[in-house]
Amino acid sequence: MPTHYARRLLAAERTATGNAHLGWMLAFVAGAINAGGFLAVQQYTSHMTGMVSAAADGIVLGRPQALITALGALLAFGAGAACTSLLVNFGRQRQAHSIFALPLLLEAACLLVFGLMGAWLQDVQALFIPAAVAVLCFTMGLQNALITKVSRAEIRTTHVTGIVTDIGIEIGRFLYGLGGTPAQGNANKLRLLAGLLLAFSVGGVAGAWAFKTLGYSATLPLAGMLALLGAVPALDDLGRLRTRPTD
Repeated sequence: MPTHYARRLLAAERTATGNAHLGWMLAFVAGAINAGGFLAVQQYTSHMTGMVSAAADGIVLGRPQALITALGALLAFGAGAACTSLLVNFGRQRQAHSIFALPLLLEAACLLVFGLMGAWLQDVQALFIPAAVAVLCFTMGLQNALITKVSRAEIRTTHVTGIVTDIGIEIGRFLYGLGGTPAQGNANKLRLLAGLLLAFSVGGVAGAWAFKTLGYSATLPLAGMLALLGAVPALDDLGRLRTRPTD
């Protein structure tokens, strides 16, 4: 990955193009984790709607394990989002280049942890599944909060309900314009949303195929891509610290 491209994607000063490219990349990652993770733990972990429903079912049907797993997933997702907020605010306070890189590096580490857990604990289902669900939900919380911070809440990458809703709204605006009134649709926004939906879908297919073919080592390419992307601004900050004059 060219270093200048990585710097542009994660620059503290944001552009619409940088937001779109980062959003598409992270939507691909989220789709891959969601689909591949389902093959491992039989749960989709990139959105919390199903987890809330699972918790409700656990209460009504008297399934404490389902309730505990769902509540753990919700807490892990929230903890991931909180961790991103802490890291971003920490970076901003110190005027770092790696404001948005640190959550990506942590996400890469979480994917490696998930892969190692699968290799070591997959035969101990009672321990592996709750732990794996928590790690994946924490990872998706990290990512969702990151793109929310980056784009000022204009982009989401870990679920597609809002994306499809916004696509429908933009299409409706264009159709309304066919009746003789000025067109109200936003072509750039529609292009962004369509790209997010496509990236998530392609990522889902790629993630499911990779996990089916490679097993838990399928997390390595995703972790490597995120690590390379985040390493460039992080190394820039390390270089600044080394060259900073001392008193």
